[in-house]
Amino acid sequence: MRGKKLTALLSAGLMLVTQGLSLPAQAPTVAAAVDDTQDDWLHVEGDKIVDMNGNEVWLTGVNWFGYNVGSQVFDGVWSQNMHWCLELIADHGFNLLRVPMSTQILLQWKNREAEGPLVKVNTYENPELTEEGIEGGTPKYSLDIWNQAVEWCKELGLKIMIDIHCATTASNGHQLPLWYDSNYSEDDWIEALEWVAETYKNDDTILAIDLKNEPHGKPEEGSFAKWDDSSDANNWKRAAERGAEAVLKINPNMLIMVEGIECYPDFSRGADWSTPSVDYAHYDEPSKIFGAWWGANFRGVRDYPIDEKYKKQLVYSPHDYGPEVWKQSWFYLEDTSKTFTRETLLDDYWRDTWAFIAEEHIAPLLMGEWGGWVDEEHDKTGENVHWLQEIRDYMIDMHIHHTFWCFNENSSDTGGLVYDNFGKWDDVKYEFIKDAIWQDENGVFISLDHQRPIGANGQSLSDYYGGSHPYTQPTITTETTTPPVLTDGKPGDVDCNGSIDVLDAVMLARIASEDTGTGVTDQGKKNADCDGKSGVNAGDLQALLKYLAGLLTEKDLKSS
Repeated sequence: MRGKKLTALLSAGLMLVTQGLSLPAQAPTVAAAVDDTQDDWLHVEGDKIVDMNGNEVWLTGVNWFGYNVGSQVFDGVWSQNMHWCLELIADHGFNLLRVPMSTQILLQWKNREAEGPLVKVNTYENPELTEEGIEGGTPKYSLDIWNQAVEWCKELGLKIMIDIHCATTASNGHQLPLWYDSNYSEDDWIEALEWVAETYKNDDTILAIDLKNEPHGKPEEGSFAKWDDSSDANNWKRAAERGAEAVLKINPNMLIMVEGIECYPDFSRGADWSTPSVDYAHYDEPSKIFGAWWGANFRGVRDYPIDEKYKKQLVYSPHDYGPEVWKQSWFYLEDTSKTFTRETLLDDYWRDTWAFIAEEHIAPLLMGEWGGWVDEEHDKTGENVHWLQEIRDYMIDMHIHHTFWCFNENSSDTGGLVYDNFGKWDDVKYEFIKDAIWQDENGVFISLDHQRPIGANGQSLSDYYGGSHPYTQPTITTETTTPPVLTDGKPGDVDCNGSIDVLDAVMLARIASEDTGTGVTDQGKKNADCDGKSGVNAGDLQALLKYLAGLLTEKDLKSS
């Protein structure tokens, strides 16, 4: 295993230095690694999500639920082959799979608890998911099936975002407003987040976690999510920061998705968190509460943004739907004399609710759910198709990340990308969203994996940035604006943060390639000398990569 890990690290490191760096004759030639587990982590620079090289990426994915509702597996595996379904998703270009789960199932897996009802797997269609490996065999334990799905996603170049959809596993669990309920506490939720972070910290296939799906609720309903600087149990901002801390202390490389809430008081008109969100129209006075789709209200970010210390991995994640899900006032469906446009959607709802985060370059946005019907049976007026076009085009223009809702055909208010018991692909719906899937000018889909193309029709991230697309060398930033200078130096600690990790190797590679925009301090450049020989070159990079692979100790790293 050490040899494989070293091969993977050397591949990633040598790939970084091939631009502008002539390697010495003794430098090994390393083939593209297949055991890569740490080279695809993403982080945030400003309002962009970038890879370890600073190259901007676009997360364009799809949702597939089942683990949150009691199936113990993706819905549809009761009739179709799971591997085939994952191939279908990857072959159509989606590079991220958002998977709704519950706190309950994650803790069940952590403790290897009994599953209760049988796992809903058609073992004749899925012999590889049985204990015996035969048609009609005994289904494997649900965690083992999940880990098989993770392995297949890796092979397909498909990355995963786990979404904590509800506390207790239930088909209607998402309707409860908070991240805790009568069965599972906030501490239980934290325990589940920590288990995910610890279990998959060495596999960048799972590169993001959505802390909680659609916190919501109205003040008059008793149980509701708020967003302020209080220590209240129902303060989602406080809880989200606690959740982010729990994950990032274990895996500092994971992207953290934070959704919004439903209601936010209009403080300028005297409202507070006890003000009911009723319609004051019959008093000729509008409501004093700003409403939104569940999980979509980010007005609190202006007053109380998530703590800056999480910004390197923080992505805000609203949800948005069309008129077939609910006839919101901004669709003008009661006034047939006019209809909505991108401009009216922005003015009446999007901009003040969530779009300002993108337009003012505050942080990246990922639209965690958007979708709906396109057929005449469900969309008789064509307004849902109209809405899909408007939000699709806006996300393309603003480069907003997204995960479409959904792959499943059994989403009652949106339908899915498959039908006929998950057996057929909906080409009509797919054509409506295809332009919003990351692809190059030739229509070739782009993976988030540096080594593996996305599906059978795509390319890897290295193919894209190493091929026709122009490469721009970014400036690396670190956790702090001015890295602390170590008075005695520490070979290998190029970013001077007291630890040695993959980011140090990235920065060292850029020094070795004589990149002038590395953002490395003078002390950091001294620390980049790892092999005890004069100058910083490929030999220092190899020494550092061997240390990261466990083949050298910290004492083996020496400055000249």
